[in-house]
Amino acid sequence: MHESNEKKDTIDSSLKSFSSTQATESPKKKTFLRECIEFTVIAIVIVVPFRMFIAQPFIVNGLSMDPTFKNAEYLIVDQLTYHFHTPQRGSVLIFKYPKDTSKYFIKRVIGLPGETVEIKKGRVTIKNTSNPEGFVLDEPYIKFPKQDDYSVTLDEENYYVLGDNRDGSADSRSWGPVPKEDIVGRPLLRLLPFTRMDYLPGDERVLFQ
Repeated sequence: MHESNEKKDTIDSSLKSFSSTQATESPKKKTFLRECIEFTVIAIVIVVPFRMFIAQPFIVNGLSMDPTFKNAEYLIVDQLTYHFHTPQRGSVLIFKYPKDTSKYFIKRVIGLPGETVEIKKGRVTIKNTSNPEGFVLDEPYIKFPKQDDYSVTLDEENYYVLGDNRDGSADSRSWGPVPKEDIVGRPLLRLLPFTRMDYLPGDERVLFQ
């Protein structure tokens, strides 16, 4: 633009040629800028609701679900399914920590609403209307058991969750059940590390059907 001002002072014919060039380039620049703005707006309109309501990435922090999930694993979490279906026993949940909902935890569903969960010497027994005498859970994913005793009856909107690493997990044994309203979703994909890439990682619902 400084160069054009210099030419204006010296050569009138060049000004006509330069002005003509500017007249054809300017709409193109405006069109490109407009397309960039439109693309950004569209991306925001699509991506933000997608991440808020459908799926978003999470990184595992800690070893409470070891060896099912290891520290620093990269997950894509399905946030849509549990708007239409209730979690099943054996599912892995991502949820807001009941004592501080700004934090997110990952644990496994052990007890469903209305059930009684009893833990004796690390063995989990579930009592409900279908099994008033109770049945013992088969939990092959447990590699680090803990010989603890515990018993609780859940309200109709609460879930009892435990970490697979029972000896190194803070879970419903220490801070209570998870309210339905705090459930975020379930791991849909494990993307990293590539050697452990998986669909519905850690889901063991088939064991309890």
